[in-house]
Amino acid sequence: MTNSGVSRNAIVVVAVILAGGALLWGAAILTPLVLALFLMVMVDGFARLLARTPFLPEWAALPVALVLTALGFGLTVYVVVNNTAGFIQEMIKDLPRLNAVIAQIGGALGVHVPPTVQQIINQIDPQKYIGDVARALQAFGGGATLVLIYLGFLIASRQGFERKVDALFPDAHERTHATAVFVRIRNGLERYLWIQSVTGAAIAAGAWGLMAMIGLPNATFWAFLIFVAVYVPVIGGAIGTVLPPLFALVQFPTFWPALFLFIGLELIMFVVGNVIQPRMQRDSLNIDPVVVLLSLAFWGAIWGIPGMFLSTPLTVTGIIVLAQFEGSRWIAILLSGDGAPEQEPVLTRPGRHPRSGHPVTEA
Repeated sequence: MTNSGVSRNAIVVVAVILAGGALLWGAAILTPLVLALFLMVMVDGFARLLARTPFLPEWAALPVALVLTALGFGLTVYVVVNNTAGFIQEMIKDLPRLNAVIAQIGGALGVHVPPTVQQIINQIDPQKYIGDVARALQAFGGGATLVLIYLGFLIASRQGFERKVDALFPDAHERTHATAVFVRIRNGLERYLWIQSVTGAAIAAGAWGLMAMIGLPNATFWAFLIFVAVYVPVIGGAIGTVLPPLFALVQFPTFWPALFLFIGLELIMFVVGNVIQPRMQRDSLNIDPVVVLLSLAFWGAIWGIPGMFLSTPLTVTGIIVLAQFEGSRWIAILLSGDGAPEQEPVLTRPGRHPRSGHPVTEA
């Protein structure tokens, strides 16, 4: 029975279902821990990058990386909060124009008496949702605090990591193999951050150019929001192409600037999301583009928005781990981009990718 291929596959399916149930059941505990691990990898990679600079000693790289990362997150929160208040004030000031837009859209759809913004708000009755919003904000604050606590303890425990590896793998060959797998996972996560940052910056720069061309207010703020939203695969890009054109509908007397902005953003998202990003992910992360979409749906259903943010890193980690065992290697092959999940896509020398031959940056 244990030697049957059908039974092994059935065991794998049952194990995946049970693992998914366990992840869903322990989401409150596991989500902040995984986010803290992801942040630790990001801070560690930033620290190693700073350690290569000639003007910074190696011992100071990690503290400087932590300070700069904290300042970056603080600046992000400040920019969003500070500009959101001004954005709401502008929307309140432009209520007559928004009512006119609703009337035009309603007339085009055959609605004889379209509702105003005030009537829509009264029908929604926002007071019913104040408690839910407050609880959501409270949960977000508590979760962020827990992530930071986990991050602090994880960084403090880094010193004992090598001793733990030596104790877990007394054999030198097994220890070398385990270390190589860990390095591959770390490099995969860092490459994912690099790809998302590069593509997000390209999309945000193109979006800012379009918004500046038509004279849309708060173009820098919108470009910044698009850059942050792109870190959530698929959904983030969709949000970035819809919200600025909707805002443009209110700001301009005609539909043409909003239509121009919508078509331009869709074109940018199409080129980056369907040509550039899948190519970079296939060559650097070795993951199939279809798997990216499926992992977004899977982890989003289990862990919500944090799961969507972590979907690709978790899938890359899963591919690397599954490729280490003969019984699960076939799953890693199906999930990989080129059918060779056991190969390390990191450059052995500066220049070109070892499989595809395309120029890439060394991790």
